[in-house]
Amino acid sequence: MNVDLEFFYPKPDDFHGLKILLNNYLDVKVWDLSGFVDLILGQTTVGTVVKPGDDGAPFGVISAINLERYKDHRCIVDLKSFLLDVCHEKSISSQLKIFLGEQAQGVGLLVSQRVVNLPLEILPPLYDSLFDEVSWATEDEISHGGKPNGKGALGENEAEPILYNHLEDEIFDKLCSWSFTFQLRDQQAVTHELRNYRKMGLVMAVKADKQTVDKFREDLKTFISDS
Repeated sequence: MNVDLEFFYPKPDDFHGLKILLNNYLDVKVWDLSGFVDLILGQTTVGTVVKPGDDGAPFGVISAINLERYKDHRCIVDLKSFLLDVCHEKSISSQLKIFLGEQAQGVGLLVSQRVVNLPLEILPPLYDSLFDEVSWATEDEISHGGKPNGKGALGENEAEPILYNHLEDEIFDKLCSWSFTFQLRDQQAVTHELRNYRKMGLVMAVKADKQTVDKFREDLKTFISDS
């Protein structure tokens, strides 16, 4: 990618570009995506849009949304319903209900999406910026982060390694308190190398304490330097 990318706060002009980026955020579910994008754009001091200039189309977005604060918005009601529907692990389902209900005040939904060929080198400053903004905005309000749109591929043979769609999802998966996977209905065409893999959705609950955040930052930089 031979373009100069810059970080910007979300603004109304990004609406259509973010809708395209987040089109399959909840797989093939019909939901209030427009309202969800409006929430991201409404948080003018939390979140970053990656673009090749202020007037360019978004190449990536990262933000965090408190589930309690926006619980009555249709998009958040839709999102919670989707997560409960796709979670078929009984031991996790009960934790998920508590997470989305009585613990929602302390849960920040991590929204992170980008085009596939975005340079990995932008990830550390992108996440550093988000962590700092959330810390300033919430003053310890958020104790957990939820990442519902992690995606990857599982091999038909259990010996096959998990292939993560985003490099940082592997780090989150190792640091999370609990997680579950679900079959994606949006099974787009895959390469010959991935013919024996099934595309899966990955939902993770990660503590947002300083120790975990510092470990994520450290591991992310290591992963990128080793790539």
